[in-house]
Amino acid sequence: MKFRAHDTFFIRKGWLSKGIRSVRSNPNVFMGYSADGVDKINPMDSLGLGANMVKSLRFWLQAVGLTEEPPTGKKSQALTELGSIINKNDPYIEETGTLCLLHYKLCSNADYATAWHYFYNVFPLRSFSRDDFVTSLENYIRMSDAEAVAKRSLEDDFNCIIDTYVPREKRRATRVSPENNIDSPFGDLGFIEIENRKTSLYRKKSVGKTALPPLVALAAIADFSNGEKEIQIGKILNEVNSVGKIFNLDTIALSSLLSDLERLGHLKIIRTAGLDVIRLNDVPCFAGCVGLYYKSIS
Repeated sequence: MKFRAHDTFFIRKGWLSKGIRSVRSNPNVFMGYSADGVDKINPMDSLGLGANMVKSLRFWLQAVGLTEEPPTGKKSQALTELGSIINKNDPYIEETGTLCLLHYKLCSNADYATAWHYFYNVFPLRSFSRDDFVTSLENYIRMSDAEAVAKRSLEDDFNCIIDTYVPREKRRATRVSPENNIDSPFGDLGFIEIENRKTSLYRKKSVGKTALPPLVALAAIADFSNGEKEIQIGKILNEVNSVGKIFNLDTIALSSLLSDLERLGHLKIIRTAGLDVIRLNDVPCFAGCVGLYYKSIS
């Protein structure tokens, strides 16, 4: 489990594309060394960010699955397969499907982004306050026999989740100044809305069919299937790390997405007495589905 690794900084627009370019140019940029690993450099100068923001961006690139670092030995960063595909097809991270892919990788990353994983996969409330979330997450940590985490860290994670998905101009009654109005790109997805500004009450939104491209949903299903050819629709809707959980789909939205994918020839819906399943054609891999998505919009 990992909490507050973002240093209270949510992902700003432009950060991830800047991170991709920087890592491609110099895999050692976050470690403070030149590309050949010989000379020391100042990552703040290279990235144009403050020291804490540099640490935050290093975390976010890995949390959303764009880069990876070796678990042992000398540290450096390299693009993941997903990072390479996105760099080739959407280097400025402008497509809704790209944001949905990164959201999926972030919220299925239980070890690295525990609060995000918990919020979308386990947290049972659709309408909630910060105290609701923090109390529930504390109980989850306790039941997992993990070390206790400072309440302030969990509150900071909650605030960061809200900053990630709710544009700040929607959370303030007064106008936000331009210099303080650099929002997260994930705010465009509309996955969380304000239910009551006065009581700081929020609501998870059910993601409609139009917000999630079918081929991105197929990528998430393929990843979730772990190589299995047939999957129960109930599992796709309700199990941890499923497309239904991470995108907060209701039955109607999921059925519509599956029907679209069936018409495209990627799966077959099989309805039997009491047990509805999908059968994937050729058991596609996650990266292959991502490639199909970008091919479809090119």
